Amino acid sequence: MQSIITESLAKSHSYAQYRMIISSLLKEGKSTGNEQSDALTHYSELNEVRMSRLDKTMSVSDENRKKLQNLKKEYVWLVISEGWCGDAAQIVPIINKMADSRNIGTVKIELRIVFRDENEPLMNIFLTNGTKSIPKLIVLDKNTLEVLGDFGPRPTEAKQLILDYKATHGVIDENAKTELQKWYLHDKGLSTQREILELIS
Repeated sequence: MQSIITESLAKSHSYAQYRMIISSLLKEGKSTGNEQSDALTHYSELNEVRMSRLDKTMSVSDENRKKLQNLKKEYVWLVISEGWCGDAAQIVPIINKMADSRNIGTVKIELRIVFRDENEPLMNIFLTNGTKSIPKLIVLDKNTLEVLGDFGPRPTEAKQLILDYKATHGVIDENAKTELQKWYLHDKGLSTQREILELIS
């Protein structure tokens, strides 16, 4: 596993680079990932707008900022993502804000992002119920690259929303995705912040 993590980190991107790659591909009418379709490009375009909005409006709560400032260890946060993923568009900007030293006043967290389809061996280690669900945050000790835990693909309450919807309707359709996006809007990233901090505290 250590060698796979090391290889993935060698191919990883900063948040700014991740956003730039997605934007550049959209200018060519493409999405990230191995599969290309009009639907995936459409989702990527929606997500580009979402991420830009969240970059401007999302903030780390004062309480959570203090917890981040008081971290004793230094971490690498390695995120598996793709530009077309609706959950990633909601969660990766929050993770970026949590890791950003300008927000927490100290450099304790280095954020690196990899694309799922380019890092299949890594993804296969961190499956969710046997599926390649993203985003997936892998928390690493910066000095040893030991895996300390992982989070994703969505907060517990959002997971439950989707499970309940599928139990009622038998399928995850566009309406389910709309309900999920409404949940994210209402939650304002607080569940993601709380669950990640619980993971590393």
